[in-house]
Amino acid sequence: MRVTTKIAIVVRDDLAAWQRLNVTAFLAGAVAAGHPDLIGEPYENASGDRYLPMFRQPVLVYAGTGEDLARVHARALAREVSMAVYIEDMFKTGNDVDNRATVRAVAAEEMPLVGLGLYGPKNPLDKMLKGLALHP
Repeated sequence: MRVTTKIAIVVRDDLAAWQRLNVTAFLAGAVAAGHPDLIGEPYENASGDRYLPMFRQPVLVYAGTGEDLARVHARALAREVSMAVYIEDMFKTGNDVDNRATVRAVAAEEMPLVGLGLYGPKNPLDKMLKGLALHP
């Protein structure tokens, strides 16, 4: 089956390892919540144990500088791509209400981005992500 869409997570390359993983998890969850049709069927092993369903397609994780994230963010906004954001101040909160308030308090061009979750047609996303390397 040929996949014509792409799920991409972009994390800032200067974050601590735990921060990169935390941001990736939150953003992947946001893409899943925003697009439940991306989720496949539950898994089951030969013993009959059931497991949660996962994405039906790969999730590619990229790393980039703050400037890279700002560029991808601006391109995604201009093209109205489905996107989730994670900003620095979200590391200081402990709940969704405060997370949303931190994002609401900052204008788009001033967001201290540490991560983006993107979903959309593969070709436009590839153009937006051009020059970024996959996370090592």
